[in-house]
Parts: sequence; structure tokens; C-alpha cells
Amino acid sequence: MGRTGTIGRRALLTAGAAALAACSAPAEESAPKPLSAAERAARAELALRRRAVAASTALRERYDATLAAHPALTARLTPLRTSAEAHARALAEGLPEAEGGTRKKADGSAGRVTATPGGTPSATPPAPVPADQAAAVRELVAAARRTADAHGAALLDAPPEYARLLASVAAAAAAHAYLLTAADAPARSTR
Repeated sequence: MGRTGTIGRRALLTAGAAALAACSAPAEESAPKPLSAAERAARAELALRRRAVAASTALRERYDATLAAHPALTARLTPLRTSAEAHARALAEGLPEAEGGTRKKADGSAGRVTATPGGTPSATPPAPVPADQAAAVRELVAAARRTADAHGAALLDAPPEYARLLASVAAAAAAHAYLLTAADAPARSTR
């Protein structure tokens, strides 16, 4: 009887080991291959570009929400809103078409696809706009500063050509904040 129990255990261990080997073999074959350094860099750059587009798109959406809530600010905000939209479009260059990138037309010129940062809302809607016009402008100033900071922080990880674009867009967002606050500043005496 002692011998039967031993054979039974051996048979069980052998069967278990065979089952484990059979289960792990397909998993090893289907396991994803590690990414090369170039693939990791390309993915990191794509993620950086997506974040940059999202930051400029969020600023443009803040302008849209403020303009909808305070139509009296149209003359003052429309040029800045247009600028924010142009920044989002410029930053989207090189993204896949479905994300607002561009494609070449038959004549060789670049053509915008239908899903653009100007036409596609971001994942989160902008916060409600304050009923007070001055408070709404202050929130736009804060949004412009956040956008400038986000683009400035991304400069360290961006490839050289994209870093130049980010620096330019960051400076423009900082200029938005300045222009929005400068218009509210009291006139200074020249005495």
C-alpha cells in the first residue's frame, strides 16, 4: 500500500508539472516584446504632444465658456481665443489624424482633418464661469498661466523642434495672462 501512494503522488506531481508547462508555454509566446529605446522615445513624445494639445485646447475652451457667459467681452477675448485655437492646432501637428493631426492633400499641401482641437471638446468640461465679469477674467488669467506653465515644463522632455514651438506657445500664453490683467489695471499717473 505504501508503494501505491507513492506512485499516486508522483503521477499527480508529474501531471501538475505538465499542466503548468502547458499553460505557461502559450503565455510566454504571447507576452509582449519589450519596446526598443526608439519605440519608448516615440511613445513618450506622442504622450507629450497629446498633453500639450490638451493644455492649449483647455485654454481655448475656457475662452469659449467665458465668451458664452459674458458676450460683452467678445471684442476683448475673441483675438486671444483665436490665438489659443491656433496654438492647439500647431501643437497637434504630427499627431495621428484622429487626434487632430494633419495629412497631405493630393497637391502636396497639408490639410486639416475633421477632428481638430478646435472642434473636439476635451475629456473634461471647463468649470462654470463666474457670473461676475471681473472674476471670469481672473479665471482666464489663471488658465493662461497654467497653460504657460504646462508648456514650459514640457520643454525639458520635448525634441528640439517641438521644444521651440512649445516655448513660443508658452510665451504666448503668458502674454495672454499679461494682456488680460493689463486691461484691468488702473491707469498710471505720469506725474
